[in-house]
Amino acid sequence: MKTIQIFEPAMCCPTGVCGPGINSELIRITGAVRNLRKNGVNISRFNLTSHPEAFAENQPIQDLLKKEGMEVLPVTIIDGKVAKKGTYPTKQELADWTSLSIDEIGKKQQFQIKLNIAKK
Repeated sequence: MKTIQIFEPAMCCPTGVCGPGINSELIRITGAVRNLRKNGVNISRFNLTSHPEAFAENQPIQDLLKKEGMEVLPVTIIDGKVAKKGTYPTKQELADWTSLSIDEIGKKQQFQIKLNIAKK
């Protein structure tokens, strides 16, 4: 099975899905990564704020940052080789790399909210 790593620019939280102005692309990639993991795909996301050590330990990322600067992020690496840079992978690219269907990758999740109400 392939190992997919996505190296992202610095964000306020691990997924970037927080705050008042949420980027729809971050919502899409967060959902896709969740679905890929549920289907057994070895995929990781590293943002510069939360995982600086991952950037420091990855030579292709270090080389790209030195050559092209922070604008190169996000970068997707598959099995140690740069597969995409400058934008997040599309659902089609993720499907091609993992052999999963676009429908499985883009599947919307049902969220349940549990309220913890204290009984008096």
